[in-house]
Amino acid sequence: MNLRTKYDIPHNAVITVAGTVGVGKSTMTNALAEALKFRTSFEKVDTNPYLDKFYADFDRWSFHLQVYFLAERFKEQKRIFEYGGGFIQDRSIYEDTGIFAKMHYEKGTMSPVDYETYKSLFDAMVMTPYFPHPDLLIYLEGSIDDILDRIRLRGRPMEQQTPIDYWKEMHGRYEDWINNFNACPVLRLNINDYDIVSDKSTIEPIVERIGSFIHQTQLLKSK
Repeated sequence: MNLRTKYDIPHNAVITVAGTVGVGKSTMTNALAEALKFRTSFEKVDTNPYLDKFYADFDRWSFHLQVYFLAERFKEQKRIFEYGGGFIQDRSIYEDTGIFAKMHYEKGTMSPVDYETYKSLFDAMVMTPYFPHPDLLIYLEGSIDDILDRIRLRGRPMEQQTPIDYWKEMHGRYEDWINNFNACPVLRLNINDYDIVSDKSTIEPIVERIGSFIHQTQLLKSK
């Protein structure tokens, strides 16, 4: 019996892993997909033509970057819809609009016109039938010091050159965002409570919590 069956997780569930840069979303996505025998959906970072340019000049490239991410994210939403679920998704489309685009607009690195255009695109996408809302959003959280340590360890050049104040602001915005998020049920996990890199068996208690959480949510919906 696999863990999905053991903990009664629907075969067509869509689970999104969210959290700030460096928190371990990709690691969690892969571990959950392996445990549940689900497909994965990752954001395309390495092939993104704007990412390096963006980190070098936020003002010039923030709109281009966000529109690229939005388009790629929507393609993934459509793919999930066509498969009928059974996915673990690395980062949600809600983070793009609720954190990144909003931050650049408020800080003046995205113009009001560009921001309104971006929001119009987002609103049009989420109204299509190809936009399955997640059954559960798993939010990975940790202290800013833990996050900075992880960013340093993975050593991506463009991230190493980014001012620490940017990561601190991002961390704070993520906390504000998740505290007000209500588009789908949320399960919060502290990154210090597990270590799926060193001990793969620590994924099972997480899967057990996911199963229990989804079951409770379904009971509430049925009332």
